[in-house]
Amino acid sequence: MSDARMSEDSTRVRSVSGAALLMEFAASRGLSAPSLLAETGIRPDKLADPTAEITLAQEIALIRKVVAAVDDEPGMGLMAGLMCHAPNFGVLGFAVMSSPSVRRAAEITIQYADLGVSFAEHRIENHGPEFRFIRDDHAVPADIHRFVLERDIAAISTIQQDLLGTRIPIIRADLTAEAHPIYEMFATLLGVDNITYGMEQTVLVGHASSLELPLPQANSVTAHFYEKQCAELIQRRRTRTGLSARVRELLIRHGGVADQSRIAADLDVSVRTLRRRLAGEGTTFREVSNETVGLLAEEMLITGLTVEHVADRLGYSSVSAFTTAFRAWKGQSPGTFARTNRGRAAIRV
Repeated sequence: MSDARMSEDSTRVRSVSGAALLMEFAASRGLSAPSLLAETGIRPDKLADPTAEITLAQEIALIRKVVAAVDDEPGMGLMAGLMCHAPNFGVLGFAVMSSPSVRRAAEITIQYADLGVSFAEHRIENHGPEFRFIRDDHAVPADIHRFVLERDIAAISTIQQDLLGTRIPIIRADLTAEAHPIYEMFATLLGVDNITYGMEQTVLVGHASSLELPLPQANSVTAHFYEKQCAELIQRRRTRTGLSARVRELLIRHGGVADQSRIAADLDVSVRTLRRRLAGEGTTFREVSNETVGLLAEEMLITGLTVEHVADRLGYSSVSAFTTAFRAWKGQSPGTFARTNRGRAAIRV
């Protein structure tokens, strides 16, 4: 990751859980906690507080110290990843465990990545009878790339084992890491023999049907509760600054009804540049737009506008479409929210 990109991402807020697990791994290797934490800005008491937060820059600084302390030995990241289990990640872990299917569990993990262990970006693509789990390492500095890749793959495998009691077989895997004898563990962890090393991008390919497997602990009520907790936690952490703050201001000025092209034109940049710069702040236009529209909807309902008026002013094609979106934001209908909150101080966006 370039220095400029590192500067842009440095204040991105993340859960302390990944750092806490890393320190557990370090302790298992006999490493000194005070020396590892020195100059990272992470206080020892934070590691024991599941609600504590650190910045991405602090987490990367800690990983660099651990990687140096183990002499950047191949396989160390795999050992670290094997210590990651779903309950270690609090509300995210419980949301994942109570999800209806493997696919939904993966989607939640990707959506709320800053509550978990990985800070690489991932996405799932469907290709007929196959799925592709694609990894983007742009946020991972080159000097810790191998360790983080190893850790994340081992964590995925371990958590999958926790959820299903077995591992979903992978048809083939392309890995950016260079081949090494220790990486026979990858074949075991992923249940795959067809592995290609030294690739430009890490991609795991499997049977699409395996993503629809139900999870043993699936519970729609529990899943909804913890997903809501994840969303609210992320929302509290993201006080908009920089370009995303300007995008939010413009969206508010347009009443929440504006697409990327309109906002990019207002900022006098291309849509591509807008996307890139928002990605540099750890967000997307859709995320800022959904967040802003949701807050505008809450404010209008609190001030007494009817559900019909709010839906119309925010550009929804129908009241039912607005109601569906609002339920996804708040876990309740706009009518219920209005009756419960009408008259209290308006939300400041």
